[in-house]
Amino acid sequence: MFYYASSSLQNSLVLTINNPRKKNALNKQAYQDIADTLNAANKDDSVNVVVLTGTGDFYSSGNDMVSAFTEDGPVEERLARGNAILRDMVRAYISFDKLLIAIINGPAIGIAATTALLCDVVYMVDTAYFYTPFTKLGLCAEGCSSYTFPLLMGRSKASEMLLLNHRMTAEEALQFNVVAGVVKRDEIETKLWPQILEHGTLPIGSIKAGKALINRFQREQLNEANDRETEALLGRYQTEESLNAVMAFMSRKSKM
Repeated sequence: MFYYASSSLQNSLVLTINNPRKKNALNKQAYQDIADTLNAANKDDSVNVVVLTGTGDFYSSGNDMVSAFTEDGPVEERLARGNAILRDMVRAYISFDKLLIAIINGPAIGIAATTALLCDVVYMVDTAYFYTPFTKLGLCAEGCSSYTFPLLMGRSKASEMLLLNHRMTAEEALQFNVVAGVVKRDEIETKLWPQILEHGTLPIGSIKAGKALINRFQREQLNEANDRETEALLGRYQTEESLNAVMAFMSRKSKM
């Protein structure tokens, strides 16, 4: 199991990515589990807030590339299946009607970074960073980042992130309005959790109405971006350029 979900906080569900041996990397089962958890919480009247975070020093190192390329079965089928699971997970973020909060407790890479920015409110520890090295892997934007990054950061900074593999620090994330606040690691327990407990007591009908108004003009664009990105990704995965880049990446990791 790659995550641990707990409802011990009043009206709140905490989803912690828990794969520290691989720096909280996510495989296809984790994508499915996250999607199922969000969809279930969306229908659960006892849950007003879902909080996503990671265990240990990482939020998540992103897609588990080794797992993705060592599965059994024909390559085309594996890619299509993985692409569909990715698309459905992102849809679960987009369609979530309640309050969705991310606490970025460490580096957030690739799909972990892009999906975090689909949350309503994002907090970040001062030592964390966002990193989307898609072109280094011969791939392209995912997790609606082709839409959300320019919307949040402006076109130039978004292009630096998505095309030039820029690593965004917590200070930059705050500067570019990507996160709501930056805290010290020890402030997660002393500062953030008490706030989140209070958020869980807010009238859920009011939260849902307000979120619906905020997202009124965005859900259609987000779903379109998700569909276009996953379609483009499926094409990129099958190119020699991407295959060579991914194999080089995996080779470097095996030597670490």
